[in-house]
Amino acid sequence: MRVTSWQPGWADFPPALLEFWTERHLCTLTTLRADGRPHVIPVGVALDVEESCAWVITNGTSRKAHQAAATRGSAIEGTARVLTDEASVQRAVDRYAARYRTPKPNPLRVALRIEVDRFLVSGGLV
Repeated sequence: MRVTSWQPGWADFPPALLEFWTERHLCTLTTLRADGRPHVIPVGVALDVEESCAWVITNGTSRKAHQAAATRGSAIEGTARVLTDEASVQRAVDRYAARYRTPKPNPLRVALRIEVDRFLVSGGLV
């Protein structure tokens, strides 16, 4: 299988790649522990073409939220920021619900906003 990379040209997003990122697929989020070892966990990732980013929702006390605040890395390559404001969390929840399902209420929920640097692509999606 040939793997290529694609840097976002958000206005000209390849239709097959966009279709893949709207189908229900679980992803992994990789962050680095304090000792440099990777911490990999399955997550739902919702692409947001309008805002040129990807969203992950999680509990604000989770390891991934703490590590994402200070590290770089994910299945989509980019920089993750932990956002706690209501508008960002709601946008992430809405995007997640559109791709997966409506999540249960969680008063500790935060949003990880991933500014996408590039996608690793295989299977002729671009």
